[in-house]
Amino acid sequence: MRTEILLNKDWCFKAGFELSDTTAENFADYQKVLLPHTVEELPFNYFDEKCYQRQYTYQLQLTPELLQSVTGKRQAYLLFEGVMAYCQVYLNGELLQEHKGGYTPFEVHLGKALKNGQNNLLTVMVDASERADIPPFGGQIDYLTYGGIYRDVRLLVTDEISIANLKIETQDTLAAKKSVTVDCFFRNPDNYNGAIEVKVNLKTLSGEVLASNSGKCYMLDASPVRVSLNELENLQLWEPGNPALYQIECELSSEAGNDCWQQNFGFRTAEFTPEGFLLNNKPLKIRGINRHQSWPYVGYAMGQRAQEKDAEIIKYDLGFDLVRTSHYPQSKYFLDHCDRIGLLVFEEIPGWQHLGEGEWKDLVCQDVSDMIRRDWNHPSIIMWGVRVNESQDDDVLYTRTNAIAHELDTTRQTGGVRFITESNLLEDVYTMNDFIHEGKDKILRDQQEVTGLDHKVPYIVTEFNGHMFPTKRFDQEERQHEHTMRHLRIMNRMYGDSGISGCIGWCFFDYNTHKDFGSGDRICYHGITDMFRIEKFAAYAYASQMDPKVKPVLQAATFWSRGERSIGGVMPLLVLTNCDYIEFQYGNCDVRRIYPDRETFEHLPHAPVIVDERSVTPTELGSWGLEWSEVVMTGYVDGEKVIERRYSCDPVPHTLSVQADHLQLSAGVKDATRIVIKGLDQTGNPMAFWNPVVELSLKGPGRILGPSKVALSGGAIATYVETRLEPGTLELTVSCEGMETQTINIEVL
Repeated sequence: MRTEILLNKDWCFKAGFELSDTTAENFADYQKVLLPHTVEELPFNYFDEKCYQRQYTYQLQLTPELLQSVTGKRQAYLLFEGVMAYCQVYLNGELLQEHKGGYTPFEVHLGKALKNGQNNLLTVMVDASERADIPPFGGQIDYLTYGGIYRDVRLLVTDEISIANLKIETQDTLAAKKSVTVDCFFRNPDNYNGAIEVKVNLKTLSGEVLASNSGKCYMLDASPVRVSLNELENLQLWEPGNPALYQIECELSSEAGNDCWQQNFGFRTAEFTPEGFLLNNKPLKIRGINRHQSWPYVGYAMGQRAQEKDAEIIKYDLGFDLVRTSHYPQSKYFLDHCDRIGLLVFEEIPGWQHLGEGEWKDLVCQDVSDMIRRDWNHPSIIMWGVRVNESQDDDVLYTRTNAIAHELDTTRQTGGVRFITESNLLEDVYTMNDFIHEGKDKILRDQQEVTGLDHKVPYIVTEFNGHMFPTKRFDQEERQHEHTMRHLRIMNRMYGDSGISGCIGWCFFDYNTHKDFGSGDRICYHGITDMFRIEKFAAYAYASQMDPKVKPVLQAATFWSRGERSIGGVMPLLVLTNCDYIEFQYGNCDVRRIYPDRETFEHLPHAPVIVDERSVTPTELGSWGLEWSEVVMTGYVDGEKVIERRYSCDPVPHTLSVQADHLQLSAGVKDATRIVIKGLDQTGNPMAFWNPVVELSLKGPGRILGPSKVALSGGAIATYVETRLEPGTLELTVSCEGMETQTINIEVL
């Protein structure tokens, strides 16, 4: 049977690479590191991104203890989840394999290069430069790719023959009696040619066996063994509100050894039509967001917990239906969690506008294959992106990529994100970045204006806003107001157009980028949250579309300071809410009941409340030279009070709020949690212009990512606390002059 060992600890690392390093055992020049790892930790902003674009060396001793299960004809493999961006893998000085591309996994068969009973020196040369022969490089890209072994590495030891992959496809999915086919693929390095048997069990996640069947093969070749399970009853569908998962357990038996692999999946159908998107044959207007996979300081090198937290923020905090993995395949931990929590995914291949030639295009096709083979069992994934983001038409290339996708996966449609109107439609769904909205009347283009076709096709908007109106969390209120309104207008237009399956906003959070993009400080401020995932007002445009019985939302897009706007005053006041109505009280004025603005936002599930001359006279809200008062807003659902917000007319620092996403972390692996620090006034609101320095100190088996002294920005900042391997208690102390010192204890178990 298989043995799988996580190889994330005990690595030695240094900058530079020499071929002689692959046989050297002197680690004096090396630094001990844990995976996932980035080759250079970066400042928050204002740095030279070329600092990490060079070669590095990673080394690991494969000890006899690690390799004790490799006996007889048993086989050893290294499984790399992601190495950015080019690497060569050596064992005891012998080059075993190279890999081009940083976003897809690869495996290395150790074979006869492995020496049993002694230490084996594993060396990985990582080239983090932006090589023009590897997608997405060759032109310019508006994001950073960092460098390093930034995902997990595992040692897999199997019998002579083993299971390499499973593909699970459902049939009759919406019928009372369903079917499943399982294709079982094999590793067979020694070309075993005898009989094999594959037994497939359908199980619940708790382990109950629901159905079983077997298949046999007597001449093993490149073809998989297919096993079908039919007449399956009483099974739940996977959908966002009830992401029901099942498990396929595949057992391999042969004279060359045995193996067993378990894989989760779900029963669901997904179809984009000219009339909109159908999930399990029910209409769903998709409210989506684009996500990069980066974090401050460490780039891509974050582990399972941080990946899962992003999925939870997107679904539970912000209320999205779908995430697009812009612009590359992302962590399996992220996708696994999307399966578990019911978050739809549009996954696409690496690339950004540029198209290379020859081998470069072959790698694009390989990326399509590798992405789909890795991720074809995720019920959350509803479409494959088989076109380089915003690239020019290339019918020869994109005929190839579509053919690969359809041959590998008959159950999902393809899309290809473009920004060129009348681009040739070779995919199943026309996926368009529509940046037409500039704050004027035109919000989104009609799809036939975009496609140039005389008929409607499946259509989804895959980016909007973003670079058209970059907004910082601490920007002037008028800009933040307009930023929020642009997201609201596009959602409203989307909900009112049956020919648009949905819209995917650009983007989830601000991100580090190249010097030629963003604001010159190596940050693109395109997000509805900042780089730490702290919300801007625009985030509540989406959160307020959630069911109020799940999460009531009441957030005014204001700092409640009448001199913050260049015109003075706070009207019109935008209140983002999913309540039926709000009660609004300004100072000692009479309480006013104000309803959502259905006149302006007739299609939104939950229109915002607009406080303006229609509901409150200007004199009631004060003016220059008159007294400025506090306000109380109360939200009601079904006649019941569900939420209240207060805004002070005289805010002063009151509380230093320190909140950890998680108070328990895992020992034995590299783990991390976010710590959000906010300066709050006496009514609990962040003070947008209070930017004192806070000092962080940590005791226990861990470290603070980034600097230990940081200034609040827009009244808030965050950091990440990372574990080592040891269990214990992490004690984080946060101090700020004039405020009570805060301490958080995090258990590492």
